[in-house]
Amino acid sequence: MADGKMITRERIAATEPRIRPYIRHTPVLRVDMADFDRPQRAVDLKLECLQHSGSFKARGAFTNLLERPVPKAGVVAASGGNHGAAVAYAAMRLGHKATIFVPEVSPAAKLDRIRGYGAELVVGGARYAEALAASEAFAEKSGALQVHAFNQEETLVGQGTLGLEIEADLPEIDTLLVAVGGGGLIGGIAAWFGGRIRIVAVEPEGAPTLYRAFEAGHPVDAPTEGVAADSLAPKRVGEMMFPIAEAFVERSVLVSDDDIIAAQKALWNGARIISEPGGAAAFAAIFSGRYAPEPGERVAVLVCGANANPATF
Repeated sequence: MADGKMITRERIAATEPRIRPYIRHTPVLRVDMADFDRPQRAVDLKLECLQHSGSFKARGAFTNLLERPVPKAGVVAASGGNHGAAVAYAAMRLGHKATIFVPEVSPAAKLDRIRGYGAELVVGGARYAEALAASEAFAEKSGALQVHAFNQEETLVGQGTLGLEIEADLPEIDTLLVAVGGGGLIGGIAAWFGGRIRIVAVEPEGAPTLYRAFEAGHPVDAPTEGVAADSLAPKRVGEMMFPIAEAFVERSVLVSDDDIIAAQKALWNGARIISEPGGAAAFAAIFSGRYAPEPGERVAVLVCGANANPATF
């Protein structure tokens, strides 16, 4: 179903209890932007960076492994790091073999996490697209179940459970800022909310996948550069998520590498929150002023990944 029609509120709601034993209900922290040397404004941070395996990706990984039959050969995934760590973690918890393909751009913190979960790790290729091609060849040869990072029904449905959780935690918000790479996260969340709140995508200038897709009217190739390339630069958004984004994502805001790095440092210095560049991208939009809320607008920001070493920033 490449049109995303199977990514429904009903399916997300039915999936959430199934994966609940394996995932955390992550906390919300209300902060004042004055804590970050910005004009006073209350903002809610949904700290999905505290999820198992260090990112929201665990939701989609468990959904795949619980809703699809896993062969004896186990599972295989291509990833910039976070999806691979999540699939490796889910496979470890559920007793399956995992083989993870990652590009050379993946940081050591993510590679160490994948290895720590007992997966077989294969590093090769400059970017995610090359790791994906290698994983597809492996799946065809071995019979392993391929778990796509974003263009897979179960992945989108699993990430959509985060939308359900955000609504339960923050029923009064007007706007949610969400970082975008391949679009599995924002696609699942947007499917859950169905236009009932404003959802704004945030992307690096060096990897504007959804921004370019909105311009073209369909997914197209985009650059794959920048400080968040390991998690937010898959070449293009998924075919499944795009109709959902067209319907329910208001727009895409682009942030620079400098914006992302400054936001990452601000989260650490102002709130002691560890975030990787991709995880800090949504906060970068409001921290930099590239997204300027209206007076009285109730804004939440999704901090979606923490696989980074704070000593580096």
